[in-house]
Amino acid sequence: MNILQSIQKKAVTKRVPIIRAGYTVRVHQKIKEGEKERIQIYEGLVIAVNSGYGADKTFTVRKVVGGIGVEKIFPVYSSAIEKIEIKKKSKVRRAKLYYMRERFGKSARLKEEFVSAEELEQMYEELAQEEAEKEAEESEDDEGVPTEAEQPAESKDEAPKTEEAPAEEPEAEEKAKEEDKPEEEAEKE
Repeated sequence: MNILQSIQKKAVTKRVPIIRAGYTVRVHQKIKEGEKERIQIYEGLVIAVNSGYGADKTFTVRKVVGGIGVEKIFPVYSSAIEKIEIKKKSKVRRAKLYYMRERFGKSARLKEEFVSAEELEQMYEELAQEEAEKEAEESEDDEGVPTEAEQPAESKDEAPKTEEAPAEEPEAEEKAKEEDKPEEEAEKE
């Protein structure tokens, strides 16, 4: 993982459900008007999910207001978003639903099913398990490599110490290679 991804990982602080194209969502967004702050709900169809990593991840929500299509792009982990509710799941076979822009009325319908509160909680649990597995894998990868703070500091005056390898090791390796050759030749025949 590079430095940028590690910084973005720290920016991700809240739990959000897994959002996919075809979901109908309600996004509770904080709106600041002067000194007052209120929450505005934006409900619509998720037509695209950006493949960004961590704090860069965004999703596009489309709704039709007065016969005019309105799309809004939300950062998933924005502090301006209070919460994201998934209302319905639609059966879709594409990752980006841009074709919905040209459709209206009956042709814009998708095969949908409502999402219960239990299913939403299950989605949260699955997401938590995935994150725990990723963290476990990352910690296993990082165990063998010492960080800069853990490495011993060498003074500038001292030359780096090098150890000379015993002369017997190369000879032992050559003998092992010679012993393996007859076995390999026998296997080829």
